[in-house]
Amino acid sequence: MNPDLSFAAMPRQLILFGSPGTGKSHKVEAEIAPALHQPATIKTVFHPEYTYGDFMGRLMPLSEPDGRVSYRYYPGHFLQALAEALRRYHQAPAGTQARDVLLVIDEINRGNSAAIFGTVFQLLDRNDDGWSSYEVNISDMEQDALLKLMGVHRCARQPGRYEWDDEGGGRADLPELFKGNLAFVAERKIKLPPNLHLVGTMNTSDESIYYMDSAFKRRWSWEYMPLDGVPQSVPIETLEEADWRQFVNKLNAFLRRHTASIRKVEDKQIGYYFIRARDGKVAHSDIQHKLMFFLWDTVFARDKRPLEDLFGDNCKLVTFGEFSVRSAQFIAKISGSEAQ
Repeated sequence: MNPDLSFAAMPRQLILFGSPGTGKSHKVEAEIAPALHQPATIKTVFHPEYTYGDFMGRLMPLSEPDGRVSYRYYPGHFLQALAEALRRYHQAPAGTQARDVLLVIDEINRGNSAAIFGTVFQLLDRNDDGWSSYEVNISDMEQDALLKLMGVHRCARQPGRYEWDDEGGGRADLPELFKGNLAFVAERKIKLPPNLHLVGTMNTSDESIYYMDSAFKRRWSWEYMPLDGVPQSVPIETLEEADWRQFVNKLNAFLRRHTASIRKVEDKQIGYYFIRARDGKVAHSDIQHKLMFFLWDTVFARDKRPLEDLFGDNCKLVTFGEFSVRSAQFIAKISGSEAQ
């Protein structure tokens, strides 16, 4: 198998959301991790004091026995996961599947995600092959830490030369050591490889949480965890990409008609790439979990009456689960004459 095919059938960036006690962490351990290929799991928990330094890494003072103070770079959870994924990708024999790495972020909405991810946010855009669409630059200190975590060390007697800790033989400079898909490592840049997967969990009922902006939400797949633990029935249906675009146009028209209920409607309209088509199709489940939650939690956060009026029959929606279970009806209402 091609090492770029790892986890191809599942989202590489997924947020599980629902009320407390609905089994989000259990699903990660019992279903998601076992579905990966010999995964290594790294876990962290976001909270109000968690920072980019905790996520990527930071330089910290260290007191020496003789009283002097030295400084040491401590890699964060993300850099650890990235380095392990790149190391495993490098080690995968040609034509085989790279072993996976899973970075689990519990309570992802209890920290300031924009500040925590920083420039790493740019890496969350992924190509169909699983690689980040874009690269971001890192500092010399971050590159040195990344190389060390990957198992690459400098040769003491040959400045500028490196070698893998687990491979004997010759030494080389970084461009010779990293070729092909890993060439960016030598250029002081990083990308997410296809065998690195991120899963976050969040409680929808939390009130003392940081705001997650729309651009951040768009880069994740979403899955709702119902209160009773029974997966919701999702029609195994898809929309052709042309039908999806028509649906988006009608949905945006619906939003523009309810500006009284929507704050800054210009920023709340949906782009065609809010959900990426796969093989020219958009899955019903992506509309149900990702799009409908965005409408519920962000677009109509203050006033749910337009959604209730859409269904008619004196519909009252108290929880997202009550809205989500009507996904097929919602698509039909928006697509049909009622929403025109």
